[in-house]
Amino acid sequence: MEKITIIGGGAWGATLAQVLDDNSNKVLIYDNNIEYIKKINEQKHPFFDVRLSDQIKATNDLEKALFHSDYIFLSVPAQNMRNLFKKINNILISSKNFINVSKGIEFQSNKIISQIITEEISADKIKNYVFLAGPSHAEEVILRKITFLTASSLNQEFALKIAKIFFNKNYLKVSVSNDVIGSEICASFKNALAFVSGMLDGVNFASNARSAFITFGIAEMKKILFLFSKSNSIETVLSLTGLGDLTVTVFNENSRNYQAGKKIQMGKNLDQILNQATQVIEGIYNLKVFYNLAIKNKICLPIIESAYKVIFEHKPVDFILLNIFEKC
Repeated sequence: MEKITIIGGGAWGATLAQVLDDNSNKVLIYDNNIEYIKKINEQKHPFFDVRLSDQIKATNDLEKALFHSDYIFLSVPAQNMRNLFKKINNILISSKNFINVSKGIEFQSNKIISQIITEEISADKIKNYVFLAGPSHAEEVILRKITFLTASSLNQEFALKIAKIFFNKNYLKVSVSNDVIGSEICASFKNALAFVSGMLDGVNFASNARSAFITFGIAEMKKILFLFSKSNSIETVLSLTGLGDLTVTVFNENSRNYQAGKKIQMGKNLDQILNQATQVIEGIYNLKVFYNLAIKNKICLPIIESAYKVIFEHKPVDFILLNIFEKC
């Protein structure tokens, strides 16, 4: 049994808390959302109609949460990570293990979370860093549907330890990888592709086109990944954090990125979608990041390029299909 701290008690954070509790770990969740805290302490999941274990506790005291354990799970939007790390760095007096379960790139800096953490938290306060991801919708995991994840870390021994903490013979297994950068990039890129796929919903886009879209999307993912990491790029693209996560997300109507894209197709503008969202739509931010990277590095990403122009230059949604026909 381990003591575990989860920063972020939203859909994914609360779900992972239940997984860890199933494996006899003692979990404390930190969040600044009082409603989430209230629900969790009443054994209610903040997003799903599911009971949580009465052993899972929640607090809005970050210092208490950080001192609860040596395992700090990060389950907040990528755009909020830098400020969180600054707070953590000011509080910590010893080194901790950080396990990131959030997918995204900071749009101001074009940096992934494994890069941001080293800029904001002193090296002597970071014992290990793991990125945990894979094809895993929270609404399935909380119902204990069979799920496979990957723990990516430069310290393979620690990645194996995280895999062991999560392993549940009934429904969850974690493999390991040493490609942290590649795994984080793939997970972020699939958010952008899921957003675009939602935009194409209803535009004569059936199963034939969807299969092609995944194929073209994988090709663009590979190009972006090569900018960040030239090692293991093909293997990572075809792994659980690449192809696996993309497949489960890109046409899944439960995905908030897909739903946001679908609203664009229905005629809503970006401001309306962002103002009405109850969760951060990482795919929108990631789309902008990957478009800027493509322009800067002169690489051709037809899906990303055309979707960017629909969102930010007000092209019609059909422009995405025209671009795919012309350039893919």
